[in-house]
Amino acid sequence: MKQSLNQIVDNNLFEQALNCLQIKDPTEKVAQVKNLQERWLQGDLSLNALDTIISMPTPGRPDKPELVNPKQVPRRNFTTLKGKLSLVHAIAHIEFNAINLALDALYRFQCMPEQYYSDWCRVAVEEAEHFSLLNHYLLMNGVQYGDLDAHNGLWEMACKTDFDVMVRMALVPRVLEARGLDVTPGMIKKLKNQPDDGLIAILQKIFNEEIGHVKIGSHWFNMLCEQRNLIPNETFSHLLDTYMSGSSFGPFELEAREQAGFTKQEIQDLMSRMY
Repeated sequence: MKQSLNQIVDNNLFEQALNCLQIKDPTEKVAQVKNLQERWLQGDLSLNALDTIISMPTPGRPDKPELVNPKQVPRRNFTTLKGKLSLVHAIAHIEFNAINLALDALYRFQCMPEQYYSDWCRVAVEEAEHFSLLNHYLLMNGVQYGDLDAHNGLWEMACKTDFDVMVRMALVPRVLEARGLDVTPGMIKKLKNQPDDGLIAILQKIFNEEIGHVKIGSHWFNMLCEQRNLIPNETFSHLLDTYMSGSSFGPFELEAREQAGFTKQEIQDLMSRMY
């Protein structure tokens, strides 16, 4: 018996990832991401490539927060409750973007090995959990996600790298998301002087799991370099020169970056780019 068009769409990982990507409401997006992974793990979704892959200048996101130039986002710190909530809101925004980034990695690059899709389904779910934990913390302190301004740097890089999965793996997980590996330990250290055990536990969970996310990016970047007969550390350096010229780098959490798949040569090159 032939499947109907609706059944084919409903059973296609790429279509379902696109559907999740376009959801605006954060609560619904989190729920549907979890459902997506469950269906993938149950073998309910196919990997039949789509005829058309659409560009995505704006993914599904709520009307708030207002997106402003990064220079217009005020500096945040832990010295006051207001400052701490502003920082948590900023991290929640990063995690919400990270959900969309993982979904776009699933949807956009449709000729990768099956393990690639298992990896990015897992990342999407873990990013959704991170967002939910931070959002709950905000709500318990009288703030809603969207109450404060934010910037759009993560998604802008997604748009710049939407033409090549290798470039995406290099510059989103291994540059923008890896920045969290560098800064989160310092946040946790400052919080221990307050203390705020609940927020410390959330940030520690995010830090531990983000090492795995960056490692996934490293794995697929290296695999694609090998497939294309490219030298990974030279290719990574070239991509930094091409796409990140003028950006500031460092300081770095070296142990976490090594755990996340950075070679000593790559770390040495990053150190040479500091500030």
